Amino acid sequence: MLYYTASILVGTLGLSYAAVPLYRMFCSATGLGGAPMVGETKFAPERLVPRENHRRIKVKFNADTSTSLQWSFQPQQRQVSVLPGETALAFYTARNKSSDDVIGIATYNVTPSKVAPHFNKIQCFCFEEQKLMAGEQVDMPIFFFLDPEFANDPDMADVDTVVLSYTFFKARGMPFEKQPGLAEQHQQRQE
Repeated sequence: MLYYTASILVGTLGLSYAAVPLYRMFCSATGLGGAPMVGETKFAPERLVPRENHRRIKVKFNADTSTSLQWSFQPQQRQVSVLPGETALAFYTARNKSSDDVIGIATYNVTPSKVAPHFNKIQCFCFEEQKLMAGEQVDMPIFFFLDPEFANDPDMADVDTVVLSYTFFKARGMPFEKQPGLAEQHQQRQE
């Protein structure tokens, strides 16, 4: 009975640690909860052809920061207009307003949520820890496109505007210097 109870406790503990990564993978695969879908076939060159006969879709950019993070964070442009299949590059600017080095991590969502399966990020800073030195300011790119199938989806007929929203939070965990790869990434950025 003791082994049975212990195995259930260990299994439950293991599942709780795996829940966040598994949920992210699920949302990325299904587009659930406004998370854009990811996948290698979505980035094939033949998919990145703008649908010239389609209306342009406005993509607006939003930026928020957690109250525990003393950063300013804002988009460099308020919006871009894209055709389905057309790639676009936008930038956000983050500045550490504190006197300490701080590590932040961003999450994002896309609204309306029904657009998420068609919104594809090629390059993004989300879900990656970003260290800013005291007073440092950096530009962060987002490279994306709307899937060409957006034009054929009848559920997208009423969508003229998409909002891409990022929120930065203070990252928790081990000190920066002890995190594998982060010190090297930051040193390369400084050079």
